[in-house]
Amino acid sequence: MTAKITFFPLGNADTSLIRLADDQLVLLDYANKRDPNNQYDARCDLPVELRKELDDADQEDFSVVCFTHLDDDHVCGSSDFFWLEHAAKYQEEGRPKIDELWVPAAAITEVGVEDSAWAIRQEARHRLKHGSGIKVFSRPAALESFLKENGLTLESRAHCIVDAGTTIPGFSLDGSEQVEFFVHCPFAWRSDERGLEDRNQDAVVLQATFIEGGSETYALLGSDVDCDTIGEIVKTSRSHDNEDRLLWDILHLFHHCSYKSVGPERGVDETEPTEEVAWLIEEQSRDGAVIISPSKPIPGKGAEEDEDKQPPHRQAANYYKRILDNKDGEFKVTMETPSKNSPKPFKIEITSAGAKIVLGVLSPVTSVTSKPARAG
Repeated sequence: MTAKITFFPLGNADTSLIRLADDQLVLLDYANKRDPNNQYDARCDLPVELRKELDDADQEDFSVVCFTHLDDDHVCGSSDFFWLEHAAKYQEEGRPKIDELWVPAAAITEVGVEDSAWAIRQEARHRLKHGSGIKVFSRPAALESFLKENGLTLESRAHCIVDAGTTIPGFSLDGSEQVEFFVHCPFAWRSDERGLEDRNQDAVVLQATFIEGGSETYALLGSDVDCDTIGEIVKTSRSHDNEDRLLWDILHLFHHCSYKSVGPERGVDETEPTEEVAWLIEEQSRDGAVIISPSKPIPGKGAEEDEDKQPPHRQAANYYKRILDNKDGEFKVTMETPSKNSPKPFKIEITSAGAKIVLGVLSPVTSVTSKPARAG
């Protein structure tokens, strides 16, 4: 069995599903944004699509659900879908369970959250208090204070905490899952130095390394970080000789194709990248790379949406596309694939020959050349 990543058309919202080589399911975010009362809403019915994926993998539950941060476009409707441990009202029959919940530390310590964000925060707190079924990324001072208030210590919950610059326990290239997850963000020092939390900049950023038939394929899962945070990730990786942890064949694009994840100024026709972003996009992408923009369609020049402050931004997309053109790569937008009129979930299949984009189940569209596994 080869691994697959499924991307769902949800507008400017995020949900991606990784089906591992051993059929474990790892879900990254959950945002059921479709309006059921609007027959013209082209966004997919996420609960229906995920139940199809569970059935196809012969799974009742998710091995992992990662909420990269608590913005509505990453958690919307999650409290209506998942079986949650902390309260009986979320335990109706038929709700899929979460074996292990992954969250940034900010998702534990945030205050003033509502609706699904509140439910996920409460679930994360419940699991951390009990010391099981959770991985929390990074350890700002606020997390230590939360634990102390509940009669716990960082030491007693060290097995639940994963720092940036390390791999997540329970997954390896040698295991049946054939994947390794490396954590790039959030940084513990970021919250400690500022004394505050920023959902987007304290969001979870991972590199997933898959191995199939002796070849490695790299996926960089970018969340909503901006160019400054990307710069910190690049600098930190370089200073620790971890440049290979930023290689990528597949890039789940940052913040719905916002120019702010490329550079400080939008630009007229193309956003100029910062030095660190240019290195990441131009030097660390491999031949045939694929970029996935989890977003609305990219606006045309002069269109009303082209003046919108919110992403996606045409200028950022133009930068990415130009780089991919030089690498024989592909730029895919979730709300444009296979077409703007009828977007559908699509997959990238990880094979020994590389990563292959698949529409539906059996219709390959293009492929990405993989390379032999790195030494060591």
